[in-house]
Amino acid sequence: MQPNVIYRHSVVTRVLHWLNAVCVLVVLMSGLQIFNAHPRLYWGEYGANTDTAFIQIGSQHAPGEKAFAPWATLPSWQDLADGRRWHFFFAWVLVFNSALYLLVSCANGHVRRDLLPGRAELSPRRLMRELWDHLRLKFSSGETARHYNTLQKLAYLAVIFLLAPMMLITGLTMSPGIDAAAPWLLDLLGGRQSARTLHFLTAMLIVLFIIVHLAMVLLAGPLNELRSMITGRFVVPPDSSK
Repeated sequence: MQPNVIYRHSVVTRVLHWLNAVCVLVVLMSGLQIFNAHPRLYWGEYGANTDTAFIQIGSQHAPGEKAFAPWATLPSWQDLADGRRWHFFFAWVLVFNSALYLLVSCANGHVRRDLLPGRAELSPRRLMRELWDHLRLKFSSGETARHYNTLQKLAYLAVIFLLAPMMLITGLTMSPGIDAAAPWLLDLLGGRQSARTLHFLTAMLIVLFIIVHLAMVLLAGPLNELRSMITGRFVVPPDSSK
Protein backbone atom coordinates (compact mmCIF):
# COMPACT_ATOMS: atom_id res chain seq x y z
CA MET A 1 0.00 0.00 0.00
CA GLN A 2 1.33 3.44 -0.95
CA PRO A 3 2.03 5.45 2.24
CA ASN A 4 -0.09 8.56 2.72
CA VAL A 5 2.46 11.37 3.05
CA ILE A 6 1.35 14.89 3.90
CA TYR A 7 3.26 18.16 4.23
CA ARG A 8 2.75 18.90 7.92
CA HIS A 9 5.09 21.76 8.87
CA SER A 10 6.30 24.72 6.83
CA VAL A 11 9.96 25.69 6.61
CA VAL A 12 9.40 28.70 8.88
CA THR A 13 7.67 26.59 11.51
CA ARG A 14 10.47 24.01 11.49
CA VAL A 15 13.30 26.55 11.70
CA LEU A 16 11.64 28.50 14.52
CA HIS A 17 10.79 25.27 16.35
CA TRP A 18 14.43 24.12 16.45
CA LEU A 19 15.67 27.59 17.38
CA ASN A 20 13.19 27.62 20.23
CA ALA A 21 14.32 24.15 21.31
CA VAL A 22 17.95 25.28 21.55
CA CYS A 23 17.01 28.49 23.36
CA VAL A 24 14.76 26.72 25.86
CA LEU A 25 17.51 24.22 26.68
CA VAL A 26 20.12 26.94 27.25
CA VAL A 27 17.74 29.16 29.24
CA LEU A 28 16.68 26.23 31.42
CA MET A 29 20.20 25.01 32.16
CA SER A 30 21.53 28.50 32.83
CA GLY A 31 18.47 29.18 34.99
CA LEU A 32 19.31 26.15 37.12
CA GLN A 33 22.85 27.53 37.44
CA ILE A 34 21.38 30.79 38.77
CA PHE A 35 19.03 28.91 41.08
CA ASN A 36 21.90 26.87 42.53
CA ALA A 37 23.45 30.10 43.83
CA HIS A 38 20.54 30.33 46.29
CA PRO A 39 18.25 27.26 46.12
CA ARG A 40 15.52 28.76 48.29
CA LEU A 41 12.30 30.43 47.17
CA TYR A 42 10.32 33.00 49.14
CA TRP A 43 7.00 34.77 48.91
CA GLY A 44 6.76 38.54 49.13
CA GLU A 45 9.20 41.37 48.55
CA TYR A 46 12.16 40.08 50.55
CA GLY A 47 14.01 36.82 51.10
CA ALA A 48 17.40 35.90 52.54
CA ASN A 49 19.17 33.08 54.37
CA THR A 50 17.60 33.96 57.71
CA ASP A 51 14.05 34.10 56.31
CA THR A 52 11.68 31.14 56.15
CA ALA A 53 11.69 29.66 52.67
CA PHE A 54 8.44 29.14 50.79
CA ILE A 55 10.11 26.31 48.85
CA GLN A 56 13.54 24.84 49.44
CA ILE A 57 15.38 22.27 47.34
CA GLY A 58 18.15 20.49 49.20
CA SER A 59 19.00 20.42 52.88
CA GLN A 60 19.21 23.66 54.87
CA HIS A 61 21.83 21.97 57.03
CA ALA A 62 24.21 21.58 54.07
CA PRO A 63 24.94 25.14 52.80
CA GLY A 64 27.30 23.94 50.09
CA GLU A 65 24.85 21.43 48.65
CA LYS A 66 23.53 22.29 45.19
CA ALA A 67 19.90 21.83 44.25
CA PHE A 68 20.72 20.59 40.75
CA ALA A 69 23.60 18.41 39.56
CA PRO A 70 26.42 19.94 37.46
CA TRP A 71 25.30 18.12 34.30
CA ALA A 72 21.97 19.99 34.46
CA THR A 73 23.48 23.48 34.68
CA LEU A 74 25.23 25.84 32.28
CA PRO A 75 28.11 26.19 32.90
CA SER A 76 28.51 22.88 34.72
CA TRP A 77 30.68 24.48 37.43
CA GLN A 78 29.39 27.09 39.86
CA ASP A 79 29.63 30.44 38.06
CA LEU A 80 26.71 32.78 38.66
CA ALA A 81 28.06 35.54 36.43
CA ASP A 82 28.43 33.28 33.37
CA GLY A 83 25.08 31.65 34.11
CA ARG A 84 23.39 35.05 34.07
CA ARG A 85 25.08 35.97 30.78
CA TRP A 86 23.89 32.76 29.09
CA HIS A 87 20.45 33.15 30.60
CA PHE A 88 19.78 36.75 29.66
CA PHE A 89 21.16 36.53 26.13
CA PHE A 90 19.26 33.39 25.13
CA ALA A 91 16.14 34.49 27.01
CA TRP A 92 15.85 37.53 24.73
CA VAL A 93 16.59 35.40 21.67
CA LEU A 94 13.77 33.11 22.83
CA VAL A 95 11.40 36.05 23.35
CA PHE A 96 11.93 37.49 19.86
CA ASN A 97 11.93 34.07 18.20
CA SER A 98 8.70 33.09 19.97
CA ALA A 99 7.09 36.41 19.07
CA LEU A 100 8.03 35.84 15.42
CA TYR A 101 6.65 32.29 15.59
CA LEU A 102 3.36 33.57 17.03
CA LEU A 103 3.14 36.32 14.42
CA VAL A 104 3.77 33.89 11.55
CA SER A 105 1.37 31.32 13.02
CA CYS A 106 -1.41 33.89 13.28
CA ALA A 107 -0.70 35.30 9.82
CA ASN A 108 -0.73 31.93 8.03
CA GLY A 109 -3.77 30.67 9.96
CA HIS A 110 -1.88 27.98 11.90
CA VAL A 111 -3.30 29.08 15.28
CA ARG A 112 -6.87 29.33 14.03
CA ARG A 113 -6.74 26.24 11.80
CA ASP A 114 -4.66 23.83 13.87
CA LEU A 115 -4.67 24.95 17.50
CA LEU A 116 -8.05 26.45 18.36
CA PRO A 117 -10.40 23.62 19.40
CA GLY A 118 -14.01 23.62 18.26
CA ARG A 119 -16.91 23.55 20.70
CA ALA A 120 -17.53 19.84 20.09
CA GLU A 121 -13.90 19.07 20.92
CA LEU A 122 -14.27 20.66 24.35
CA SER A 123 -17.12 18.44 25.50
CA PRO A 124 -16.30 16.52 28.71
CA ARG A 125 -17.02 13.19 27.01
CA ARG A 126 -14.61 13.98 24.17
CA LEU A 127 -11.88 15.11 26.55
CA MET A 128 -12.24 12.04 28.78
CA ARG A 129 -12.12 9.73 25.77
CA GLU A 130 -8.93 11.35 24.49
CA LEU A 131 -7.37 11.23 27.95
CA TRP A 132 -8.22 7.53 28.21
CA ASP A 133 -6.73 6.92 24.75
CA HIS A 134 -3.51 8.63 25.84
CA LEU A 135 -3.31 6.59 29.03
CA ARG A 136 -3.70 3.42 26.96
CA LEU A 137 -1.08 4.74 24.48
CA LYS A 138 -3.67 4.52 21.72
CA PHE A 139 -2.58 7.08 19.12
CA SER A 140 -4.54 8.63 16.28
CA SER A 141 -4.55 6.95 12.88
CA GLY A 142 -6.03 7.59 9.49
CA GLU A 143 -7.75 10.93 8.95
CA THR A 144 -7.62 11.91 12.65
CA ALA A 145 -3.81 11.65 12.64
CA ARG A 146 -3.63 14.55 10.19
CA HIS A 147 -4.65 16.96 12.95
CA TYR A 148 -3.79 17.65 16.58
CA ASN A 149 -6.14 16.12 19.10
CA THR A 150 -7.87 18.31 21.67
CA LEU A 151 -5.41 17.61 24.49
CA GLN A 152 -2.51 18.57 22.23
CA LYS A 153 -4.26 21.78 21.23
CA LEU A 154 -4.98 22.75 24.83
CA ALA A 155 -1.40 21.96 25.89
CA TYR A 156 0.11 24.06 23.08
CA LEU A 157 -2.29 26.94 23.76
CA ALA A 158 -1.46 26.83 27.48
CA VAL A 159 2.27 27.03 26.76
CA ILE A 160 1.94 29.79 24.15
CA PHE A 161 -0.62 32.03 25.85
CA LEU A 162 -0.20 31.25 29.58
CA LEU A 163 3.18 29.81 30.53
CA ALA A 164 5.34 31.77 28.06
CA PRO A 165 3.84 35.18 29.00
CA MET A 166 4.13 34.26 32.69
CA MET A 167 7.82 33.44 32.24
CA LEU A 168 8.39 36.80 30.54
CA ILE A 169 6.45 38.86 33.07
CA THR A 170 8.00 37.20 36.14
CA GLY A 171 11.47 37.44 34.60
CA LEU A 172 11.08 41.17 33.91
CA THR A 173 9.72 41.75 37.42
CA MET A 174 12.99 40.48 38.90
CA SER A 175 14.86 43.27 37.08
CA PRO A 176 15.43 46.41 39.21
CA GLY A 177 15.48 48.51 36.05
CA ILE A 178 12.09 47.24 34.91
CA ASP A 179 10.70 47.67 38.43
CA ALA A 180 11.75 51.33 38.40
CA ALA A 181 9.98 51.86 35.07
CA ALA A 182 6.93 49.70 35.89
CA PRO A 183 6.57 49.39 39.69
CA TRP A 184 3.04 48.06 39.25
CA LEU A 185 4.56 44.71 38.27
CA LEU A 186 5.74 44.22 41.86
CA ASP A 187 2.23 44.94 43.14
CA LEU A 188 0.72 42.63 40.56
CA LEU A 189 2.91 39.65 41.52
CA GLY A 190 3.28 40.40 45.23
CA GLY A 191 6.97 41.32 45.27
CA ARG A 192 10.26 40.42 43.64
CA GLN A 193 10.64 37.18 45.61
CA SER A 194 7.13 36.13 44.67
CA ALA A 195 8.05 36.78 41.04
CA ARG A 196 11.14 34.57 41.42
CA THR A 197 9.05 31.78 42.92
CA LEU A 198 6.43 32.01 40.15
CA HIS A 199 9.22 32.13 37.56
CA PHE A 200 10.69 28.89 38.88
CA LEU A 201 7.32 27.10 39.18
CA THR A 202 6.33 28.15 35.66
CA ALA A 203 9.66 26.87 34.36
CA MET A 204 8.98 23.51 36.01
CA LEU A 205 5.58 23.35 34.29
CA ILE A 206 7.31 23.97 30.96
CA VAL A 207 9.80 21.20 31.80
CA LEU A 208 6.84 18.89 32.52
CA PHE A 209 5.33 19.80 29.14
CA ILE A 210 8.64 19.05 27.40
CA ILE A 211 8.96 15.67 29.13
CA VAL A 212 5.42 14.65 28.13
CA HIS A 213 5.97 16.04 24.62
CA LEU A 214 9.16 14.02 24.11
CA ALA A 215 7.57 10.90 25.60
CA MET A 216 4.67 11.16 23.16
CA VAL A 217 7.09 11.61 20.25
CA LEU A 218 9.00 8.47 21.25
CA LEU A 219 5.85 6.41 21.79
CA ALA A 220 4.03 7.60 18.66
CA GLY A 221 6.96 6.80 16.37
CA PRO A 222 10.10 8.94 16.71
CA LEU A 223 11.32 8.55 13.11
CA ASN A 224 8.05 9.72 11.60
CA GLU A 225 7.60 12.55 14.12
CA LEU A 226 11.19 13.80 13.78
CA ARG A 227 11.06 13.56 9.99
CA SER A 228 7.97 15.79 9.97
CA MET A 229 9.80 18.45 12.00
CA ILE A 230 12.96 18.20 9.86
CA THR A 231 11.61 17.75 6.32
CA GLY A 232 7.99 18.74 6.91
CA ARG A 233 6.69 15.42 5.58
CA PHE A 234 4.59 13.17 7.80
CA VAL A 235 3.44 9.63 7.00
CA VAL A 236 -0.17 9.28 8.13
CA PRO A 237 -0.59 5.98 10.01
CA PRO A 238 -3.15 3.67 8.39
CA ASP A 239 -6.62 3.75 9.90
CA SER A 240 -6.54 1.13 12.67
CA SER A 241 -10.32 0.84 12.72
CA LYS A 242 -10.41 -0.74 9.26
